[in-house]
Amino acid sequence: MSSSEIKSPEVLPETPATHDGVSNSTHGKKLGIYFLESDNRRMAFGRGYAVGATPVNIRGKPIPDLAKTGGWIAALFIFGNEMAERMAYFGLSVNMVAFMFYIMHRPFASSSNAVNNFLGISQVSSVLGGFLADAYLGRYWTIAIFATIYLAGLTGITLCASMNIFMPSQDRCDQLSLLLGIRPCVSSFGADQFDERSENYKSHLDRFFNFFYLSVTTGAIVAFTLVVYIQMKHGWGSAFGSLAIAMGMSNMLFFVGTPLYRHRLPGGSPLTRVAQVLVAAFHKRKAPFSSSELIGLYEVPGKRSAIKGSGKIEHTDDFRCLDKAALQLKEDGVDPSPWRLCTVTQVEEVKILIKLVPVPAFTIMLNLILTEYLTLSVQQAYTLNTHLGHLKLPVTCMPVFPGLSIFLILSLYYSVFVPISRRITSHPRGASQLQRVGIGLAFSIFSVAWAAIFERYRRKYAVEHGYEVSFLTPMPNLSAYWLLIQYCLIGIAEVFCVVGLLEFLYEEAPDAMKSIGSAYAALAGGIGCFAASILNSIVQSVTGNPGKRQQSWLSQNINTGRFEYFYCLLTVLSVINFCAFLYSARRYKYRAEHKFGIQEVVTSKQNTPTSRI
Repeated sequence: MSSSEIKSPEVLPETPATHDGVSNSTHGKKLGIYFLESDNRRMAFGRGYAVGATPVNIRGKPIPDLAKTGGWIAALFIFGNEMAERMAYFGLSVNMVAFMFYIMHRPFASSSNAVNNFLGISQVSSVLGGFLADAYLGRYWTIAIFATIYLAGLTGITLCASMNIFMPSQDRCDQLSLLLGIRPCVSSFGADQFDERSENYKSHLDRFFNFFYLSVTTGAIVAFTLVVYIQMKHGWGSAFGSLAIAMGMSNMLFFVGTPLYRHRLPGGSPLTRVAQVLVAAFHKRKAPFSSSELIGLYEVPGKRSAIKGSGKIEHTDDFRCLDKAALQLKEDGVDPSPWRLCTVTQVEEVKILIKLVPVPAFTIMLNLILTEYLTLSVQQAYTLNTHLGHLKLPVTCMPVFPGLSIFLILSLYYSVFVPISRRITSHPRGASQLQRVGIGLAFSIFSVAWAAIFERYRRKYAVEHGYEVSFLTPMPNLSAYWLLIQYCLIGIAEVFCVVGLLEFLYEEAPDAMKSIGSAYAALAGGIGCFAASILNSIVQSVTGNPGKRQQSWLSQNINTGRFEYFYCLLTVLSVINFCAFLYSARRYKYRAEHKFGIQEVVTSKQNTPTSRI
């Protein structure tokens, strides 16, 4: 069904509507056209820097001089905040593995699942933070509130570890992870600091997300080195205390930058708006698109949309069943209920949320691999020689190497990758967002494939040299630094996939749902963690048989298990996931491509000019 099939009757009530100071008759015209004609805002991404999305100060008032706020100076405070917060997050994660295994004497598989669940819950709970930010609190206050609670939780853990009153249990870890709901808000809030009307906006946004992830990586590197060192030299209380100090510094940096920040007004509950579209579309599911009772597609007149903090969104032909929520019939009356009639912008918001789902869903596999590496590669490292010259690195420091590779790649990204890829793709930024996600997924396949190859060699070496039973005894002639290959490859995958995904979600999400859009990435990460636990349990159940003394692939004794088979399974799943991503990505249309979609249809059908968009 084409756009031309959504028709208004030729004769409508003679009710004048004023748009930009010009009175126009509704005779013989569509409300969809009025929707476009009434909005002459400047378009930045092919959607627009609308009046409803104009930055405000912390009091919700318009900023008289935007030049004195936002920009890279404000972003620096956010980078510092994120770096310190990620140090606390990753420091807590890596210490939990060692704490449960060595102190609480939990089996390695149980410890791995506990950490996976912690990581999963902490990332999934970010959706709550995104919802509160977009609906009620705004991104600034959501970060401020949850970061303060976060600090209180870390302080409590420090006191408990220092006073030996009790040890952290799985339940307490899960409860703590529910407090970490700030992740999608930080990246979105940082991106809010840049002016959409600027000619260099896309370039600034691209660099912002790269530098943002660089700050995340820096915090992780410090966590995997300095925090591990503090734990080994001074104990668990000092290690957890350093994390609380890092989080305190994170909060301080964030609050110091308050006068410089630009804010976006929350647009009300996005879940309510989604529900209204679904209910209205269901109620009018039998209403035809061409009817004498049809007035047209409903949109409010004027420059602003009906959603606070959002500009208007042009109509698209996707998910036509949802368009029925915006069909204005004569029976709707003058003041219809929002549960019976929704605006075009509201309907398009729901369409966009649906269209965004597949892309982060395809990154779940990457997050699953990252989660497995966090635990399984550490288990591998216990059997290998971790000496670097005369320096012996702790096994828990091994995850620092993906961080170092990410740091190096991000540092060289604009000087090496962009110029080379620009010659190949002719893309001004080297590669589009979806292309970068695809490159990341491809490198994740190479990483896990190499992990399978090396694990096969490592196990064979262990068996041949009498280490089959002594699985916690390092083999002096086999270096742990062979793991660096898979670490570096997965680091490259992270750079391209995660950074590209964050930028993609922020640009494509509706104005009033930026945090919800960014939360998709955190949700994919959380699901990846849970999927890792589920996959581990399935593999252990299917491949192991205690009654017949048959070890599972993921046996606690890595030398009698078959980790290489497990890595091969991950490789196959990654290839399937990558092929599905390619199919979906080729069909996806960026929102910028719809910039003049309706206008062109209207012009060709009626040969009447419309106002400048």
